[in-house]
Amino acid sequence: MLKISPNSVENELKKEKIYSIRLVNTPRNGKVFTWWLLGIFGLLIILMFFPWQQNVDGKGQLTALTPKDRPQTIQSPIAGRIDEWFVREGQFVKRGDTIVVLTEIKEKFLDPEMVPRLKQQVGAKEGVISSTMEKADALAQQINALGSSLQFKLKQAQNKVIQARLKVRSDSIDLESERVQFAIADTQLNLGKGLFNKGFISMIEFQKRQEKFQQSTAKLISQENKLLDSKNSLINAQIELNAIRADYMEKTAKAESDRNATLAYVAEAEGDLAKLENEYSSMLMRSSFYIIRAPQDGYIVKAVRAGIGENLKENDPVVTIMPAKPELAAEMYIRAMDLPLLQRGNKVRVQFDGWPAIVFSGWPGASVGTFGGIVSNIDAVESDNGLFRVLVSPDSAEEPWPEQLKIGSGVYSWAMLDNVPVWFEIWRQLNGFPPNIVQESKSSTKK
Repeated sequence: MLKISPNSVENELKKEKIYSIRLVNTPRNGKVFTWWLLGIFGLLIILMFFPWQQNVDGKGQLTALTPKDRPQTIQSPIAGRIDEWFVREGQFVKRGDTIVVLTEIKEKFLDPEMVPRLKQQVGAKEGVISSTMEKADALAQQINALGSSLQFKLKQAQNKVIQARLKVRSDSIDLESERVQFAIADTQLNLGKGLFNKGFISMIEFQKRQEKFQQSTAKLISQENKLLDSKNSLINAQIELNAIRADYMEKTAKAESDRNATLAYVAEAEGDLAKLENEYSSMLMRSSFYIIRAPQDGYIVKAVRAGIGENLKENDPVVTIMPAKPELAAEMYIRAMDLPLLQRGNKVRVQFDGWPAIVFSGWPGASVGTFGGIVSNIDAVESDNGLFRVLVSPDSAEEPWPEQLKIGSGVYSWAMLDNVPVWFEIWRQLNGFPPNIVQESKSSTKK
């Protein structure tokens, strides 16, 4: 429409009353909706640049950080029969408290006086060893006495040999002297015979020379006999010396043989004594196993074997006990592809089953009901489920974990990694890329 008249009627018309005009105008609700869409879209764009903390999540359960704090089954160290119970399920026990008393069922140990009798046998065997050792000492003293006596006897025999040797030498000198006298008497007899035949000497003088010759001959024969006796005495003295040596060697050898046999018996008796002492100690130890005691403070969870008079085999489970104050830790199972992203000391957020929580995994500061943790251990091999186990201990710098938690409760946890924009995390998730660990690498390099 052309506006050629100075008098306009546009302001006098109410457009909202004209139907055709109402059809071409934009509705007011549509404008409001458009502005809302534009606001939400702008807010989403702004949110895309908000920081998002990447994480690696995993499920698991509560456990104890150290093996001694985990639930354990108390086993029967010996075969026996349940005689009396001293606990009930759920009861708190201290270390050393009696749980159950057993009685013996093996025929070998049924004698109630077996321990004192074994002790008596040990004492008797010790007495035998003591007496035998005294015998061995006496034989040793006898050997020493034989050695001393041998030296004395040998000295006497050697002196006799020396005396006999000197007697032989003296008799040999005397024999030579008698031979000289015999030669002189023989010469005088021959000269006297010639002189007697010529008449120069009388018969009496000749007979004196014959008598002197006979005496010299007798002395010579007597001296030869003395020399032979002296030589025999020397030989007898030497034989006696050798006999003394042989006799004392025989006696010494017999005494040493008896002593060695005695010492061998002592060694055998000591071996028997060691067996008896071992059996005695084993019996004492076994008697202490009749009472099964609590290995540490804790709660009786469940009686595996029940009743009175029920037989137990060795290593059969009796009860399950839960330590009183375990040091809790969370088991977190992660995939092998996420394992290189973690290392000891990484921060972890933990959510417990049955504990109310509002979780924003990318904004841990905005999460409610989650608790802080630190990676304390990463298994070097995979578990039976094909995942790797990570142990998470409480973070002392944050709020402590609830005291109401029990071992075995379910846990959902996620390890905190690098901070990235929200748009980057969405892009990474759409493409299936691994999380960004640039900051972890830098911190590792600084270390």
